[in-house]
Amino acid sequence: MTTGFGEFANVRIPHDKIEQLQTNLIISHAAGAGDPLPPEVVRAMMILRINALAKGFSGIRPETVEFIVKFFNAGLIPVVPSQGSVGSSGDLVQLAHLVLSFMGKGKTIDNGKLTIENSKTVLKRHNLQPLTLTAKEGLALINGTQMMTSFAALIIHESLQLMKLADISCALSVEALKGTDTAFDERIHKLRPYKGQLASAANLRNLMNHSEIRESHRHNDDRVQDAYSLRCAPQVHGASRDALEYVASKVEIEINSANDNPLIFPNEKQHLEGGNFHGQPMALAMDFAAIALSELANISERRTERMVNGALSRLPRFLTTNGGLNSGLMIAQYTAASLVSENKVLSHPASVDSIPTSANQEDHNSMGSIAAQKCWKVLKNVQTVIAIELMTAAQAIDFHSPLKCGKGTNAAYQTIRRSIPHLNEDRILHDDIQKALGLVNDGSVLKSVEKKIGKLH
Repeated sequence: MTTGFGEFANVRIPHDKIEQLQTNLIISHAAGAGDPLPPEVVRAMMILRINALAKGFSGIRPETVEFIVKFFNAGLIPVVPSQGSVGSSGDLVQLAHLVLSFMGKGKTIDNGKLTIENSKTVLKRHNLQPLTLTAKEGLALINGTQMMTSFAALIIHESLQLMKLADISCALSVEALKGTDTAFDERIHKLRPYKGQLASAANLRNLMNHSEIRESHRHNDDRVQDAYSLRCAPQVHGASRDALEYVASKVEIEINSANDNPLIFPNEKQHLEGGNFHGQPMALAMDFAAIALSELANISERRTERMVNGALSRLPRFLTTNGGLNSGLMIAQYTAASLVSENKVLSHPASVDSIPTSANQEDHNSMGSIAAQKCWKVLKNVQTVIAIELMTAAQAIDFHSPLKCGKGTNAAYQTIRRSIPHLNEDRILHDDIQKALGLVNDGSVLKSVEKKIGKLH
């Protein structure tokens, strides 16, 4: 028996209307709003949908999956609005817009042209016939968590690099502030053996190894203990590491699952109605990831503030030798503070909210799509905050010349200085921040460090 969807599940559909039913399903569900999703997210959605369908439990023809593979390999990117998913019958709206492009009815970006065009025109250019859907295929293509999970997979991928960069920026700041490495002693952390904490402490020790700056004040410093943003960095960074490792384990399950409905069990000749499309696992994971990432920025900004604050750093105020005429890095810290504040709002969990849809048939919704998109914004903000700390620490370290920092920290410092010169007098800091962000995102800083001292944890 074929029926309608949602509240219309009790309406029987004649057999000769099945193709029209599938087409109507896609058209009616393509009700998105807002700016288009990032192209990398849309491409990830296609890959994840292919993987879910290929498991063989979705009731879809092999040639339909093969069409999506051809579409992807041709470098075509559907234009998918970012808003409209409540994350429980999957990301229905976004996946419907994805399928619209397959059917020649939506908008598509041809990667070779980078312009938005009618999908029918793009398909014709690539000798692809628009996809025609048969029984169950429309539902198989739009029931699933692929939008929120695409965000989640990309967030985790970038977070793995960012966790190491947080340790690098921290180590540079410790050097710049003439902090002690005693707090990173392995004996301390073995007594509280959280995996992330042990890894972060090991990174900090390794990064600062053979530091001339550290040796210069080892026996003649009147400070007994460093501020928490330095001394407790392994505990804070480590907690975020452990949280993100948990999130990664959930994302790994989700990207390799069959998550539409109903699911077909061909060996038993049965179809079962269930709820694998519900986004709650990703909703909770993305809320957790947003909080974990936000903390990396929170503590990073505090280290940046200590470096520009002459009363705390024992360095020139705002790291400029001609203060007053020049403002130095004063406003770079403002920017970091602004992003940290924004992250605090974005870290409010979306998963604690729910609003019913489909005449209360779908009476609990995960809001996983909201959690994932908020977390994406948090990630981008954190990357910028870390970039600002790296840039600030390099400026501060200049004032310790001719002393050099550790083998790992010096590699990071030299990479920064090849792109961003010392700030002798005021210049447009936006440009410096963007250069520093580029070094964070393209892996230059991390690669230079790991080339010098080996892989970080």
